[in-house]
Amino acid sequence: MLRSPEVPDCFYTDQPILISPNRPTPKHSLYLSNLDDQKFLRFSIKYLYLFRKPVSIDILKYSLSRLLVHYYPLAGRLRCSPEDDQKLEVECNGEGAVFAQAFMDLTADAFLQFSHKPNRSWRKFLYRVEAHSFLDIPPLVIQVTNLRCGGMIMCTAINHCLCDGIGTSQFLHAWAHLATKPHAELPINPYHCRHILKPRTPPQVTFTHHGFTNTAPNKENLNLNQYLQSQPLVPASLTFAPSRILHLKKQCTPSLKCTTFDIVAAHTWRSWVRSLDLSSSLTVKLLFSVNVRKKLKPEIPEGYYGNGFVLACAEAKVKDLVAANLNGGVKLVQAAKSSLDDDYVRSVVDLLDNKTVKTDLSTTLVISQWSKLGLEDLDFGEGRPLHMGPLSSDIYCLFLPEIGDFNAIRVLVSMPESAISKFEYYMNDISDREANAEANGHCN
Repeated sequence: MLRSPEVPDCFYTDQPILISPNRPTPKHSLYLSNLDDQKFLRFSIKYLYLFRKPVSIDILKYSLSRLLVHYYPLAGRLRCSPEDDQKLEVECNGEGAVFAQAFMDLTADAFLQFSHKPNRSWRKFLYRVEAHSFLDIPPLVIQVTNLRCGGMIMCTAINHCLCDGIGTSQFLHAWAHLATKPHAELPINPYHCRHILKPRTPPQVTFTHHGFTNTAPNKENLNLNQYLQSQPLVPASLTFAPSRILHLKKQCTPSLKCTTFDIVAAHTWRSWVRSLDLSSSLTVKLLFSVNVRKKLKPEIPEGYYGNGFVLACAEAKVKDLVAANLNGGVKLVQAAKSSLDDDYVRSVVDLLDNKTVKTDLSTTLVISQWSKLGLEDLDFGEGRPLHMGPLSSDIYCLFLPEIGDFNAIRVLVSMPESAISKFEYYMNDISDREANAEANGHCN
């Protein structure tokens, strides 16, 4: 199996520095909502950008220092709340973001040849902060690596407890805006307050939330997540161009209208399950992020960069998901999405007030959508990126933008070596043979 080669070592030109807001900022603790500080999100979202031409380091530093005046919580530090050690908050102290500069003996074209499949050596593109725990890592860490050809790789690590995908895109575009227009105002002012997502008193859990659990794992039951984590994993990267997406959709029309996300998510989930040779009686789940900013009453204000998504949950027996046609999976995805109204979201927020509740990952595929967020359009003044993607690949599936084709989706997920070939086979198998079989009485 073709693997991407390791990249050379980085040479740091200087010691990393802290970039602080260039004006005084409010000093206080920022409340984080139950959607923000759930244990499932206690990590950093790590983006990797490749640019053909470098951007002036001085411009990047100065524009970042200006931006952190507006996004000052990202210059603060996470801590446990003094009132509740299970609850996180942000100490807004203006301490600053970590900014590192490095050089690598690599060309942009060489990187592009294997850019669709991250490997462990890519971690060299992000400065490693020595820390005892997750809380000790600054919420924003950036490394700019200049390449031999004159190109530039920028890697950003943004704490997920402070921002979701929409929030990170808003922040990065604001940074690029100030880098290219140093005297301009921000296109969108950040909305900091998270109290709009405070739980009710007392909490009112009015729905059954299948994507969460508060029971300890049973040793007799399969924990697929732990099994996958224990295996040597290799990334699979598959691009669905508009023509392939249309071909998949034709398997469901005219009887079932569906979005691109619906069809690709259902197809990916089904292919993932089929490739793992699971027991036919096992219940498997699909969790995927849904933006709920406009589903709440009142709606979450524009500029909100905190976690404004909830995980929708579809579930089925393996035998039903595998034996059914693609319509079955699509309907499950659509039903999971349609259940997310204001009452449901408020119930999730209240449920998460119980800190023993965790995201149920035991037999679950998680899909996070990075496409359609505009992440690939970032321009600091020297052109848009040649590549945009994650720093690493793991068992959580990403739907990524495809540079140069807004309507395409790149699916990236890591699988055990023993299953990767089957997964790629099933993902690529969108033949009319299956479509015709599904159309014979099953598409209703």
